[in-house]
Amino acid sequence: MSAEAFFQQLKHPNPHLRDRAMWEIAEHRDETTIPRLMGILAEDDTTYRRAAVKALGAIGPDTVPPLVEALLNSPNVTVRGSAAKALAQVVINYPDIPLSSEGVRGLKTALNDPNPVVHIAAVMALGEMGVPAVDILIESLQTTDNPALSVSIVSALGSIGDRAD
Repeated sequence: MSAEAFFQQLKHPNPHLRDRAMWEIAEHRDETTIPRLMGILAEDDTTYRRAAVKALGAIGPDTVPPLVEALLNSPNVTVRGSAAKALAQVVINYPDIPLSSEGVRGLKTALNDPNPVVHIAAVMALGEMGVPAVDILIESLQTTDNPALSVSIVSALGSIGDRAD
């Protein structure tokens, strides 16, 4: 199948076919793959957008700079939230590779995003990082006046504590 066919398959209703397409795209990427996946983050089609998030996560650390750029600078809240979720996918898919300092700073900054979709996705991504993110989460917990963000942070810290045992 061609790269184009795999991109089309990211829209497929069958999650197994979407997952296969995602890994094929990640494995056979070229210089257009990451920008093209980044463009999908603005799509209204939730299935397609989520598949692009997962594909960016499957590609891994090379996606961090454009994801941080979108997370911090996109005027589109869906793109910012999707970028945070894709950073979480990078952490999940590459547990032995620490997220770059650029990625960590981006997520820390996104904790102050006015939109709950974005700051809660940033908390989720930091929670996936585990122990390296504890100080950032605690600092944010101590400085935020946003109750929903506080609850998300406490939950993330709890999940980190469960994994640290």
